Amino acid sequence: MGEPAPGIHARTVTWLRADGPRRLESPDEDLGSLAGEKPARKAWHAWLRRDSEGVTDYAKLHDFPGVDATSHLSIALRWGHLHPRTVLHDLSQRRSSGADALARQIAWRDFFADVLFHRPEAIGEPIRDEFSAMPTDDPDTGEVAAQRFRAWKEGTTGYPLVDAGMRQLQAEGWMHNRVRMVVASFLIKDLHIGWWHGADWFMECLRDGDIAQNQLNWQWVAGCGTDAAPYFRIFNPTGQAEKFDPDGTYIRRYVPELAELPIDHLHEPWAAPDGVPEGYCEPIVDHAVERKEALDRYAVVKGR
Repeated sequence: MGEPAPGIHARTVTWLRADGPRRLESPDEDLGSLAGEKPARKAWHAWLRRDSEGVTDYAKLHDFPGVDATSHLSIALRWGHLHPRTVLHDLSQRRSSGADALARQIAWRDFFADVLFHRPEAIGEPIRDEFSAMPTDDPDTGEVAAQRFRAWKEGTTGYPLVDAGMRQLQAEGWMHNRVRMVVASFLIKDLHIGWWHGADWFMECLRDGDIAQNQLNWQWVAGCGTDAAPYFRIFNPTGQAEKFDPDGTYIRRYVPELAELPIDHLHEPWAAPDGVPEGYCEPIVDHAVERKEALDRYAVVKGR
């Protein structure tokens, strides 16, 4: 790395350190085709050349987890196999809504990195200070919260899209972006568990785990970050499944207990004529009830 510049010494530099499991210290050995710059560029260019479900279709399909329509760049970007400027340069050669949409995602990535550089405390503290007063349930001290947190991590909440996402995370070390938002909203606003618990679990499991993207995207969902979604925007896990996995392709892939359930009941298996299929679980909470509870808790913050 060479010698420090004149007047700069290691003992005078303020180093940013991540404690606990929030940051992977070395990449997985098994990163498939994205290990290193050459294979990462090859995979990236192959995706750009795809006639369907590539960059041309990105704007209209990237929210649908049952369709392989995302770039899968996150691991390469996280480990430095590709530089964001390389990606933006390649996208600049294409004039399409898909290219523009992906470029915006890269811009958000750099924005979050810049926010964390200036606000390093955002690793574990809300950008918006008033959210420190938000009442949350602690899985480290509460038995019910611990049971619910465990069900969320294991993909046994009884909500098919949430469970599919959490099982994909454990199986692949990756999760579709739309589903990341759904499972995060479920933890924060249906289970009332602090966002930092979910963020820590993601950093333990994700192969593309990047501290800035992870923590600040969790804060976005929680409504406590910079340019955050309003807290009262609460994802309905069933509605999200019906909209973004309408034929159940994604759910059937990761929740085999529901694979044979007709689509009429796939998103609400508890409403099936014969009840929840054997091996699957009843919902651990009632979304309508917990949505009201979330808004009641938010009133504490709103009134500050």
